[in-house]
Amino acid sequence: MNKQLLIFDFDGTLIDSVPDLADATNAMLTTLGKDTYPIETIRNWIGNGSRLLVERALVGKVEVAEGELTVEEADHAEQIFFEAYKNLSGSKTVAYPDVDDGLKKLHAAGYTLALVTNKPIRFVPKILLSFGWQDLFSEVMGGDSLPVKKPDPTPLLHVCETLNVSVEQSVMIGDSRNDMLAGQNANMDTLGLSYGYNYGQDIRELNPTEAFDHFSDLVAWIMKDKA
Repeated sequence: MNKQLLIFDFDGTLIDSVPDLADATNAMLTTLGKDTYPIETIRNWIGNGSRLLVERALVGKVEVAEGELTVEEADHAEQIFFEAYKNLSGSKTVAYPDVDDGLKKLHAAGYTLALVTNKPIRFVPKILLSFGWQDLFSEVMGGDSLPVKKPDPTPLLHVCETLNVSVEQSVMIGDSRNDMLAGQNANMDTLGLSYGYNYGQDIRELNPTEAFDHFSDLVAWIMKDKA
């Protein structure tokens, strides 16, 4: 590896936020007079940002056909979702095992850490603060920080440019198709984690540079170079 910059995804990689996202989604649906869904169904709709989560909930499936929803319908529902998510305490969002210790080890070892998530940026600082991670990341990008989001490589390239680190010295770490494609589209090495939200697909099918079932294994593999 011998990398300098470690770019992490957030939901499904560092934190399990499905319970809070599911609660907000169902609160939105209830407000709109629609049927709610079990958490395991909603889990498969997460990973492409809030807009697509809202649209999937409105139609009740992963694939949203063109013309199935009007822009006005989706806009209205998304604002209700944002309000519901903002009002949640976040108490159901937890870090995955060994993530807290692992991030601190990597930071202490001299790696530069960055966060690139498709979650709207307005919700990110509060969550980072709740885990005490606000000082670990040199750059934090949300899904609406730029005009495009993952799997577009632009957010990753923006982070490299901002931190003055080459693509060759950087790696994208995540749990989903969007993370692997964003890294590959940026010509960057990718590390996949199998436990997150990837619509039921094994992360290894997306040909990451390496894949791991546990965050601690990922950290140990990266830290080999520091031994």
